Amino acid sequence: MRLGVNIDHVATLRNARGGVHPDPVKASKLVEKAGADLIVVHLREDRRHIREEDIAKILRQIKIPLQLEIAPTKFMFNYSIKNNIKKVCVVPEKRKELTTEGGLDLKKNYKFLKSNIPMLLKNNIEVSLFLDPKIINVKLSKKLGINAIEFHTGEFANAKADKEKKLYKKLKSVIDYAYSNKVSVRAGHGLTFNKVKKIVKIGSINELNIGHFIIGESIFYGLENVVKEMKHIMKKS
Repeated sequence: MRLGVNIDHVATLRNARGGVHPDPVKASKLVEKAGADLIVVHLREDRRHIREEDIAKILRQIKIPLQLEIAPTKFMFNYSIKNNIKKVCVVPEKRKELTTEGGLDLKKNYKFLKSNIPMLLKNNIEVSLFLDPKIINVKLSKKLGINAIEFHTGEFANAKADKEKKLYKKLKSVIDYAYSNKVSVRAGHGLTFNKVKKIVKIGSINELNIGHFIIGESIFYGLENVVKEMKHIMKKS
């Protein structure tokens, strides 16, 4: 099971004051050194954290893959192609949201994706979609020719007690269905050490992408230590 570390909030902290510190490039190198399998960044329309120049520098200085999260727009698709991005995850984006609030609405975006995903695939870009855990989303993804899905785990991550058990069962059912249909299954959003211990028991998951928790915990324990601990939990479970 791969671990992707989203470093957006290193750039958020930098941008809060301006200047160059803390440096998301340095964070990427530390994450790589600690054993992460990929770096994840989201180039938002408002550039509230990661910027184009950050991505260019990161690509030059890391050996592990970089996954770019992008909104379903012509600009972002063209940007990915022009800048030789090899992995993209198409995500929903609202200007005023604090964080991604849910998975991509496939029905709403189906026409655009159907017309434009082929140009990513033709340029040898690995494409995944960030989706809510629903069977219909798996079926629509397959129709689009997409065989990689990152399931939104926010609801599960925020749930407690009986609700958590119910959502876990639902998540497992959809993930197992996707995996049985030859989909590479990824998951992420809101995951903590405790939640990862539980979700990794779903053996069909190929990758976890985690950002806010890892960056937040690094304030107290150091970025390398937190990444190593997350990897340890994933391997142990």
